[in-house]
Amino acid sequence: MSGAAPERPTTVFFVVGEESGDQLGAALMRGLVAGSDRAFRFAGVGGDRMEAEGLTSLFPLHDIAVMGATAVIAKLPTILRRMRETVDAVLAEKPDILVIIDSPDFTHRVAKKVRKRRPDLPIVDYVSPSVWAWRPGRARKMKAYVDHLLAILPFEPDVHERLGGPVTTYVGHPLIERLDKLRPTADERPPLASASAPVLLVLPGSRRGELDRMLDIFGQAVELIVARFGKRLEVVIPAVPRLAETLRERTAKWPVAPQVVVGEEAKFAAFRRAHAALAASGTVTLELGLAHVPMVVAYVLDGIYRQINRLRRLFPNIAQVDTMVLTNIIIGAKAIPELLDLEVTPEALAERVLPLLGETPERSAQLAAFSRLDDAMTLEGGESPSARAARVVLAELDRAGR
Repeated sequence: MSGAAPERPTTVFFVVGEESGDQLGAALMRGLVAGSDRAFRFAGVGGDRMEAEGLTSLFPLHDIAVMGATAVIAKLPTILRRMRETVDAVLAEKPDILVIIDSPDFTHRVAKKVRKRRPDLPIVDYVSPSVWAWRPGRARKMKAYVDHLLAILPFEPDVHERLGGPVTTYVGHPLIERLDKLRPTADERPPLASASAPVLLVLPGSRRGELDRMLDIFGQAVELIVARFGKRLEVVIPAVPRLAETLRERTAKWPVAPQVVVGEEAKFAAFRRAHAALAASGTVTLELGLAHVPMVVAYVLDGIYRQINRLRRLFPNIAQVDTMVLTNIIIGAKAIPELLDLEVTPEALAERVLPLLGETPERSAQLAAFSRLDDAMTLEGGESPSARAARVVLAELDRAGR
């Protein structure tokens, strides 16, 4: 007996460089399957979440998921080898589309090499490099090897149009799909006036290098805050599993023994209870903004990036924004106080956190800013970010006749 050959599945090759990209990739994979009657085959580089959706990664993400110039230099031979292997795998797989997600130092180099050897292969980039903050010339260069950019921040399409970048669509930030995890129920975050011990989140970063630079300064700031606050304070530190024990050991002698909670669910539960936060700069500041937790943001650079930052100050025209806090960038105002590098002292941090632990103008101003953030981040029509991202990828497949 003979029959019609089964339809060849659509092959999507993913390249991600760290855990945040793995989360986006997994949601996009689900969105593609739900949004089309195509049969899909997934290949490439991803993490545990993407593997749970059917991708077998070429190698473990931790081979390339490094941050900080010093760490990159130490691991450079491995990163370059993995880059070559990824390019070779794309060419061997002959996919219908290549989707690169975040981590531009790795993923964009792969995309450029693939474009030279497979100029017909559609390439979609999910998450824009921060051309609005640094090296705006990257936008125009991306147009040569990115066919469509999926932006997760609402102002990015206008930025890329102004800078001559690729076609860009705002698909929404993945946190929009998780507001129920971030927002408290009526009894989870009591009003400050009735809270027996307000909850202060301390978020020194999720990488060991960040922890080494931030934790001791944050601990000294907490000591000052506790001494001046005048009432009981609960301190909570969300931790990734690999750093939890280190955090417990290094905070054991703080004036208020912090509760170290482990894992994403525990972190979001802490966000729902929190009244204020002291945080290292990063995506967590957008999480706090969407959770409506007033915050103070700080960051201490490592040695190499400190020199880069000095260049930015010498040549301000190469920097596009004057704030490192995503909430500030999105609403176009410096509503969240921030301290960078040598500005970061225990005294300065304590001075800015203390007003957030009372019903003060400083606290009210941040809460008003969070309402503006909600308005800016909302997608029209109630579509989820992963569904909208999938819709764009499917349109690129159609456009390319695949």
